[in-house]
Amino acid sequence: MIEAWDNCLLEIKKSVSEEAFERWFKNTKPILINQKELFIEVPDSFCAETIIVRFSKIIEEVVSLEDSISGLRFVPSKVQKKHQIKEEVVPEKPPNKAQKPKFLNPKYSFGSFVVGASNEFAHACSLQITEDTTKNLNPLFIYGGVGLGKTHLLHAIAHQVLEKKQRAKVFYTSSENFINDLISSIQKNKMVDFRSRYRKIDFLLIDDIQFIAGKERTQEEFFFTFNALHESGKQIIMTSDKNPKDTPGLEERLKARFVWGIMADIGPPDFETKVAIIQKKASELNFDIKKDVAHFIAEKVRSNIRELEGCLVKLVFHSSLHGTEINIDDAKEILKNTLRDPQKGVSVDEIQKIVAEFFQVRVLDLKSKNRARIFAEPRQIAMYLSRKFSSASTTEIGTRFGGKDHSTVIHSTNKITKQIKENTAIASTVNSLIEKIETL
Repeated sequence: MIEAWDNCLLEIKKSVSEEAFERWFKNTKPILINQKELFIEVPDSFCAETIIVRFSKIIEEVVSLEDSISGLRFVPSKVQKKHQIKEEVVPEKPPNKAQKPKFLNPKYSFGSFVVGASNEFAHACSLQITEDTTKNLNPLFIYGGVGLGKTHLLHAIAHQVLEKKQRAKVFYTSSENFINDLISSIQKNKMVDFRSRYRKIDFLLIDDIQFIAGKERTQEEFFFTFNALHESGKQIIMTSDKNPKDTPGLEERLKARFVWGIMADIGPPDFETKVAIIQKKASELNFDIKKDVAHFIAEKVRSNIRELEGCLVKLVFHSSLHGTEINIDDAKEILKNTLRDPQKGVSVDEIQKIVAEFFQVRVLDLKSKNRARIFAEPRQIAMYLSRKFSSASTTEIGTRFGGKDHSTVIHSTNKITKQIKENTAIASTVNSLIEKIETL
């Protein structure tokens, strides 16, 4: 128990500042372990709350590295002294159901997933898989931009399946881990074990499958793994940042198999869904958020759910630190450096380069008169983004796109604006490009 916490502290110390470690972690100690959950005594409730809110991601990463524990619970010393913890302790029993992978996030359940128009179909498909596996839903391919809930749904599926199907062999991984596992198996001459391990799974959930694109050996192994599982009637669920047909470097035979089942896209949440997400997360953190504050964050954060949560955590921490409620003026001040309005300082050339790279076309194609859809759609999106992020006039933008008339730029902008509202795939694509532009 002590060794496990010492190992955790060593990892935490690598991830936080010296001041933060001294303030929040130095005066902690392990007091008991119950069914692999390690109880840590902290000085007071404020310290416990701060660690949970401010360092939750670090804690999750540290726990995933320590095999002897499955979770941490931080308990104020006053609570421990009243023996409230000891009352909760029960003798450990041998597990009678499938063990959940230690890297599954307990917060990512169906109950904590906020359903809106942009993710309703993906949510319904994910839920259906846990009830009954059918050929029509195998594989399930969920795609959409960053921070929209794809990983949340994968974890939720795994949790629900392991609750309902106690002996199910469920395996969740990322494509990066799959690649690393493959490389390690090749180096150690253990490919037989590798294939056996992946092909005896009932539910394979793999995140960010797009990263295997361009990696010939990895794609070959995944192709045969996919075939073996599918032919055996095992369920495969994958996520990606884009539709398989729009993923450069992905082999055609994999693209064909990925669409065998059902494709479910997740688009950016609308205003109402963003408000609902903020309110639900606030409730989970026992934080009373004012309606106008929730609306303010929803209006300012374009689409990324992680950014919504980040803003909320910042407000919760500020409120806890100062012991005050957060009104709209407080929120604007606290988040002023987080919620910056996009600055129109990006050049048209930079936008063209990002769009061309995303769609795997040449910048020259964006400037050409070729009206084929593979060029026309990226061109219109690039014009839309140029109007949104650059300081160039419509006439200047038209010139940069091969001498197009300003009316063409306006038409393209209006068309993409409309499609964003009506087509979640286009909305997701534009959102991904916006995120790339905002990193410039």
